[in-house]
Amino acid sequence: MKRDYYEVLGVSKDASDDEIKKAYRKLARQYHPDVNKAADAEEKFKEVKEAYDVLSDSQKRAQYDRFGHQDPNQGFGGGFDGSGMGGFGDIFDMFFGGGRRSNPNAPRKGSDLQYGLSIEFIDAVFGKETDVEIPKEAECDTCHGSGAKPGTGVETCKTCHGTGQQEVAANTPFGRIVNRRVCSVCEGKGKVYKEKCTTCRGSGRVKVRRRIHLNIPAGVDDGAQLRVAGEGEPGINGGPPGDLYVVLRVKSHEFFEREGNDIYCEVPLTFAQAALGDEIEVPTVDGRVKLKIPAGTQTDTFFRLRGKGVPHLRGNGRGDQHVKVRVITPTRLSDRQKELLRELAELSGEKPGQHGGEDEGFFEKMKRAFRGE
Repeated sequence: MKRDYYEVLGVSKDASDDEIKKAYRKLARQYHPDVNKAADAEEKFKEVKEAYDVLSDSQKRAQYDRFGHQDPNQGFGGGFDGSGMGGFGDIFDMFFGGGRRSNPNAPRKGSDLQYGLSIEFIDAVFGKETDVEIPKEAECDTCHGSGAKPGTGVETCKTCHGTGQQEVAANTPFGRIVNRRVCSVCEGKGKVYKEKCTTCRGSGRVKVRRRIHLNIPAGVDDGAQLRVAGEGEPGINGGPPGDLYVVLRVKSHEFFEREGNDIYCEVPLTFAQAALGDEIEVPTVDGRVKLKIPAGTQTDTFFRLRGKGVPHLRGNGRGDQHVKVRVITPTRLSDRQKELLRELAELSGEKPGQHGGEDEGFFEKMKRAFRGE
């Protein structure tokens, strides 16, 4: 049984779009298969992705809030068709052996395929062209999908007489019931072959690895899907092939973190740089840039580098980069450095080694701040 989507993301039912997005990003990073090697990590990642896909879409969310996991288009056991008798056709077929039936020999579209692709953080920012090999089924080149050995004949199935369906009758308290199912001999094709193709053993398909060229656009995020039309499983009875959906998994970066189109990072500052001011170099996805640090900068201060974030996936422009500075307390001081700091403390009216109230020493205050007190 599926869990409640709000419970999956750990948010309330009145959570804002921003709260839902933040919760998703946190959980996606936590259960990302490239980071979390637990046996159930991939399943949890898929569960989180499914919940976000619904709750991040206003129309899907409204439908989910009203109906939950139950599809409102599903009636009593099936979807509604054009006649307004959705779901009841199967019931009539079960009890009376009649009703509308789809032609088992009609062309049908092939199944869609899904492929997970891991990409680097920088490739997600700027985009990339790459080739991937996809395991899939393809039409057999020997028999061209017929399943018959070349040069041999095809016969009408004697079990279903070419209909592709078998009728199974049973006597019940309601009377004689006739149920129809796909023919087990011809598998719904209505035809059998005198000799099966030796390459595909009569299935008409073979397993192959197809090389696909992908153009990953700049600005894609973790969980994004690329649709490659016609690269899914081959169609049935001459139907069109399905599509391929490539799910992108963006690897975490050792220095940068992403929130939407903005990038965040943290850089260290010495006490002298924070107190006196300085000009430092900061890494960005475009390379190093200079950042001016004003005198008296406090730890955990944020600076914005405009236009140094992630390009907008749809539209022009880029996000920003937010640089958080953290003042580092020195752990090893020479005697001379200690002497100068004591002198600084005395000039500031502070007494090293004593703290409490307004006379609390500067470094003691910093240590307490780092401890979250």
